[in-house]
Amino acid sequence: MPTDLELSRIHAKLGNNERLTSEDALVLYQKAPLEWLKERASESRQKKHGEEAYYNRNIHFEPTNLCVYACKFCAFYRPPKSTEAQGAWDYSFEDLKNKLDRYPVGSLTEIHITGGVHPDRGVEYGEALCSFIKATRPELHVKAFTAVEIAYFAKKSRVTLAEALGRLKSSGLDSIPGGGAEIFDPEVRRVIAGGKAPAHQWLEVHESAHQLGLLSNATMLYGHVESYAHRVDHMLRLRELQDRTNGFKSFIPLRYRNEANALSRLPEVTPEEDLRNYAVARLFLDNIPHLKAYWAMLGLELATEALDYGVDDLDGTVDDTTRIYSMAGGPDHPTASVEILEKAIRSKGRVPVERDSGYQKRVFLES
Repeated sequence: MPTDLELSRIHAKLGNNERLTSEDALVLYQKAPLEWLKERASESRQKKHGEEAYYNRNIHFEPTNLCVYACKFCAFYRPPKSTEAQGAWDYSFEDLKNKLDRYPVGSLTEIHITGGVHPDRGVEYGEALCSFIKATRPELHVKAFTAVEIAYFAKKSRVTLAEALGRLKSSGLDSIPGGGAEIFDPEVRRVIAGGKAPAHQWLEVHESAHQLGLLSNATMLYGHVESYAHRVDHMLRLRELQDRTNGFKSFIPLRYRNEANALSRLPEVTPEEDLRNYAVARLFLDNIPHLKAYWAMLGLELATEALDYGVDDLDGTVDDTTRIYSMAGGPDHPTASVEILEKAIRSKGRVPVERDSGYQKRVFLES
C-alpha cells in the first residue's frame, strides 16, 4: 500500500490541477487502492464532462486481412498469399457499397476503416477508397487508416508522410484512428510486432495529420509482455505530442486478447486491472479530452463498469462489422443498438449523448 503521504501528495496535485509525473503514475499503477483510483478518476472525468457519456452511430469496414506484418498478438492477419480457404479476405469497393446500402441515409454518421497492410497498396488505393465513399455516401465521416497503414502507403508510393496525408485528406479522409500504436518501447515492440512501423514513425504520422487539421485518436495495447513503466512511457509520449498539437480527441486502451495468436500462452489481465488502467490513464493524460472503453473489445458489461473509472465514451453501434477483436476472443458479432448503449450509460447514472466524430453533440434526425 502507498503511504498516506504518497496518496495525499498526489491527491493534492490533482486538486490543484497540477500535472502528474511518470513517477506519480507508477505509484498509482503499483500501489493505489482501486477504490481510491475510482474516486479520483471520477472526479477528473466529472470536471471535464460532467455527467455526460458519449456514443455514436458507426460501422467498421476492414478491407482486407492480408498483411505484410505478422504481429504476434494478432489473430486477424493472414500472410499475403493466403487464400479464402485459409481465412483471408480482400473486399472490393462493390462489397463496400453493398454494405453501405444496408443503412439508409441518416442512420449512420461514421465509417471506421482499418485492416491489414496489403503488400501492393500505396496511397493511390487510399485516395480511391476515400473518394469512393464520399461519392457514394457524402454525409459519412471517414475515419480511416492507422498510422502503420499510412506509413506503408507513403513508402509504397515513394512520397513523404505529409504528402500521403495531404492527398488522403483531399480525397475525403476526415480523421485517422489510433490503432497500431501498441506499446512504444522498442524492445517490447520488437517482441510483439517486430518489423512494424516504429514508435517515432507512428507519432510522426499523427503529428503530421494534426498539422494538416486532421484529428485523430490514440491507443495503447496492454496486458501482454509490457510493464507498468512501459505503459507510463507510452502515455507520456502521447501527452507530449498532445502538448504540441492538441490533435488527439480520445485515448483508447486496448486489452490484449489471447485467442488464436502467437502469444496465446499469456493469460489475459483481470477486469480489475482493466479498470485500474482506465483510471490511471484518465489521471495521467490530462490533455486528451476523452477516454474510451471500446466495448467491442472489452464486452459491454465491463465497458459500462469503466464509466465509473474515468471513461466518458463507449464508442458506437458497430453493428457486427468488425472482426479484429472477435477473432482474438472478444465478443462475437458485436452489435449494440442506440437503445442498448443509452441503457448502459443510464445504468451508471450518466446522461447519454450522441456525438459526431469530433465529439460535437448531435440532434439526430431520422430520414
